[in-house]
Amino acid sequence: MSVILAYLIAFLLYGLIGWHFWRTKWNNPGQSTDDGTVTVGRENYVILIPLILHGYILYQSIFSGAGLSFGIGNAVSSIVWLTALIYWLSGFFFYRLEVMQTLVAPVAAVAVLLPLIFPSPQPLTYIDLPAFKAHILVAMLAYSLLTIAALHALLMAVVERRLHHPTMPSVLTNLPPLLVMEKLLFRIIWAGFILLTLTLISGVVFSEEVFGQPVKFTHKTVFGFISWSVFAALLTGRQLYGWRGRIAIRWTLIGFVSLLLAYIGSKFVLEVILQR
Repeated sequence: MSVILAYLIAFLLYGLIGWHFWRTKWNNPGQSTDDGTVTVGRENYVILIPLILHGYILYQSIFSGAGLSFGIGNAVSSIVWLTALIYWLSGFFFYRLEVMQTLVAPVAAVAVLLPLIFPSPQPLTYIDLPAFKAHILVAMLAYSLLTIAALHALLMAVVERRLHHPTMPSVLTNLPPLLVMEKLLFRIIWAGFILLTLTLISGVVFSEEVFGQPVKFTHKTVFGFISWSVFAALLTGRQLYGWRGRIAIRWTLIGFVSLLLAYIGSKFVLEVILQR
């Protein structure tokens, strides 16, 4: 009963905070300084409460017994938790990124319940291997940063479309200029791309260490390399040809969808549809 209560409290807190930020931060954003940082208000610390509770729930769910319970419910919940945590931390350094907690909080409210809805079918038993630990940690960070990049790209697409309208809602006028958002987008993609590269490398090392054979080209592996290639092409195009605007947004979203198909898609098919 206490575990269920923790899930419900975290769900309600995320929902209330999302509603609060929607009513306040979107319409009355903090004032930024010349160097791009933002003045942090007291309400920025409130999100830390459900974040801590969410992290505790994940710890209890993932390390509940022998091995590592890392099914689709725990995996998606972990990625969303890291995404929300990075957004929260970014609010201390980057102008208005913290405001996007309005979008993340409702998603986190749903994600915190996923381990209950989709429990892990069987624990992973090779968690003591250094290669596996490094692979999981780097992969979760890569997924979280590229999730942020995808949300950022979607927001840029909405702003760009609304620029042609005579009036813009306050939710959009409170955002930084498109050029500033674009510069930040590529910084996020660079960080996520580096971590994704390390994820693929550590996956190869992990396969060699555990199974004694090179990594197999499964559905997960193929889409993982496709995603890496898309982001590599985007960053190359940015450096050589100055890709920006809609081209950058489209390539970012294509790379993110490929990444979803690589990990979340394969897990969903195996665990939910095929019950493996």
